[in-house]
Amino acid sequence: MSTDPSTDPTVTAVLTVEGHSYRYQPLAGLLPAERLAELPYAVRVLLENVARRSPAALGDVLARARSGHGDCELPVHPNRIMLHDTTCLPALADFAALRDSVAELGGDPGRLQPAVPVDLTVDHSVIVEEYGHPDAVERNLLIDFRRNGERYAFVKWAERSLRGFRVVPPGTGIIHQVNMEVLARVVWRDEDSPEGGPPWLHPDVLVATDSHTPMINALGVVGWGVGGLEGQAAMLGEAVTIPYPRVVGVRLTGRLRPGVGATDLALTLTELLRAKGVVDRFVEFCGPGAATLGWAERAAVSNMAPEYGATCVYFPYDDETAAYLRLTGRDEAHVRLVDAYLTAQGLKRTADRPEPRYDDVIDLDLATVEPSVAGPGLPHQRLPLSRVPESFRSTTAGRPANTTEFGERLPEGPVAIAAITSCTHTANPTLVVQAALLAERARRAGLTAKPWVKTSLSPGSRVVEDYLREAGLLAPLAETGFHIVGFGCMTCIGNSGPLHPELERLTTDAHIDPVAVLSGNRNFAGRVNPRVAQSYLASPPLVVAYALAGSILHDFERDPLGTGPDGTSVFLKDLWPTDDEVAARVAASVRPEMFRTNATRLRDGTQEWHEIEAPDGVRFSWSPDSTYIRRPPHLTGLSTSPPDRLRVERAKVLMVLGDDVTTDHISPAGAIPARSAAGRWLADRGVARRDLNQYSTRRSNHEVMLRGAFTNAAVRNRLLPAECDLTGGHAHTADRSAVLPVHEAAATYRAAGHDLVVVAGRNYGAGSSRDWAAKAQALLGVRAVIAESFERIHRNNLIGMGVLPLEFEEGDTASAHAFTGEEEFTFDGLADLCVGTNPVILSLVRPDAPRATVRLRLRLHSRQELAYLRHGGILPYVMRRAVAAS
Repeated sequence: MSTDPSTDPTVTAVLTVEGHSYRYQPLAGLLPAERLAELPYAVRVLLENVARRSPAALGDVLARARSGHGDCELPVHPNRIMLHDTTCLPALADFAALRDSVAELGGDPGRLQPAVPVDLTVDHSVIVEEYGHPDAVERNLLIDFRRNGERYAFVKWAERSLRGFRVVPPGTGIIHQVNMEVLARVVWRDEDSPEGGPPWLHPDVLVATDSHTPMINALGVVGWGVGGLEGQAAMLGEAVTIPYPRVVGVRLTGRLRPGVGATDLALTLTELLRAKGVVDRFVEFCGPGAATLGWAERAAVSNMAPEYGATCVYFPYDDETAAYLRLTGRDEAHVRLVDAYLTAQGLKRTADRPEPRYDDVIDLDLATVEPSVAGPGLPHQRLPLSRVPESFRSTTAGRPANTTEFGERLPEGPVAIAAITSCTHTANPTLVVQAALLAERARRAGLTAKPWVKTSLSPGSRVVEDYLREAGLLAPLAETGFHIVGFGCMTCIGNSGPLHPELERLTTDAHIDPVAVLSGNRNFAGRVNPRVAQSYLASPPLVVAYALAGSILHDFERDPLGTGPDGTSVFLKDLWPTDDEVAARVAASVRPEMFRTNATRLRDGTQEWHEIEAPDGVRFSWSPDSTYIRRPPHLTGLSTSPPDRLRVERAKVLMVLGDDVTTDHISPAGAIPARSAAGRWLADRGVARRDLNQYSTRRSNHEVMLRGAFTNAAVRNRLLPAECDLTGGHAHTADRSAVLPVHEAAATYRAAGHDLVVVAGRNYGAGSSRDWAAKAQALLGVRAVIAESFERIHRNNLIGMGVLPLEFEEGDTASAHAFTGEEEFTFDGLADLCVGTNPVILSLVRPDAPRATVRLRLRLHSRQELAYLRHGGILPYVMRRAVAAS
């Protein structure tokens, strides 16, 4: 046997820990020791994965690692997949339809099974319908089961029909917090080996169908978000192929000042890295300041990865990680095994190890970070607290309303929603306890949330309730207005429910501009609530403070929050707990046994969950009357062979859009309005107004989703005349005779035999990983999107649906071309595509005008992406492979 793993990756090493032997793929020997030490830690983890799982690709990857420059494909085989319910349900519908297609083409549908373990956390469906009373959490969960019983029965069918498919039921927690607290092992142990022998050890590597998956990078676990399409392919054993990572090092020095916390750091880095430009990049933290950050600060920073566009935001494993594993009740023997393996592999960061060499380095002195919020419409719009009123006034014509049922004059910039929500910050005991202590002091001073503020606390784990109860802080939070309303994403994902009834009326009748303040990770216009255009991201204690103030214009330095029992003015500084006070309460109240208990009940579910009946069988029985789950049209009528060539025919531009068009704009996730096209379609089929539910819960019904595409109020089609003041996406019909909602207009082009094109500016597809943003465009007939730049996951999802993600050349912009919608597009250069940057020439034929050309580029990162495009998407590709195999 060769002793050089670089020429023979079958060479393995043996690690003995506490009398037990384990095999592993050694990194030592793949590269010279000095070069291996220069590689970023995240790249070392991926190198191990390639050497162990894709030896045929190892030579190219090692050559790239040695040289430090150039490009190559890096195939990654995750050892597990994670999904949440609003990405999983359409993925399961696709999976069921794939089985149908395989059977219809003569294959064995039972062969379609997950190749790796899959965990589904049901966390995105529950809505803040009830709030402000002790049983709000139970009431919201009962509403959730009533509305979503059909969806959950479908989940149970999958649990019975798919091997290795496991469910974390509703009312348990949020996917990323569950991942950190329970599911992540940091080092994975494979017990079963075809050749026998000691079990294998390797780093825990995963992908998940949520863009905030990099939260797990805080524990030294390499993982990132993918769309549901790519996630399905990975479930079936396909590699997740990425370009060899370009890694930006963030060198931290100093330490955070007293009173500055995880939210402030996360928002500061979001602003810094979005300005730097790290889309498609890995980010890795280094420098002496990194060691001063606790696991919770690391988690908040990593969670925000999609807000600055990075693929992976990595904190290498160190002693702080081990401390977190112990805090969360992991088995002590496993923690020692993790430490021994990562030390042996050179994957543990210690003070005496040299700093890796990065493609670029950004320096940040932690002492310069200041208390911050972000808003009013993007997560990277960081503001010091003092500038929040100015930011609101500069973007709104807000004004006080008349006297209301509240018995007082509603202030300008009323806070309509104040929500302690999301895994980003409820995973952090320091922030949650800090908010609770502030609430405790507020109650002593006789203060509570203003009556027009919809307050809510939706933790990402039931452990949060346990330690708040242990600390005696549940009651003060509730008395201030912050009752627990559920265990799920809730307000952060847009499931905020209706505003206070009076505010609902005033937003229409008095034209007020209500504001949301939330401890979430996204604040795009209309995302939190369709009636709320402006939202601010803030730490949990600041959420409480704004609920007490009642207005986003409150000056916390100058203006009191109220008057105490002794008649003195009460300011925010009087309520704010010290860091030492918070740390003491956390140390006394947060214990490992709480996490162990939570882990044992993780998959139990409530009585309502157990009462749901589910069908059996390899193939799912579709109901033609279902308003939730319908067989996907993009997986019917498939052939066993791909088209003979990639073509876009008689193309017309449907819409020209601006910068920062997010997946929320393309495919909304919030409440389905009764007067919307989707709402009317559901009402025509007997769905009660109260049960229209969210777009996110109806993603397995293409009829609803197509009617919701581009309906966000912020969507503006620049092809329409300026005087055409229509809310949401509209477009000319093919014959130019009318302007209709996008889904109706698109149908006229399809009927006339035209493919469609969307043109946009920078950062097209920013935001969530939802593959329906790509599916909607594909089903509308869009065959190409031309943009100045794409966010990574949406670009991948477009390819996954067979849609071409074309970019203008550097320096060129959408606004430089006077598109009218009357042009016919042809694309030259699609016949000979290859991996890399492909030049594509767009020819425009306009009535009564000379032919014009625009130089575009199509970047393909792998042969896999090229295959997906030629097959018309990931799923047709996977289906044809399954038919061939059976």
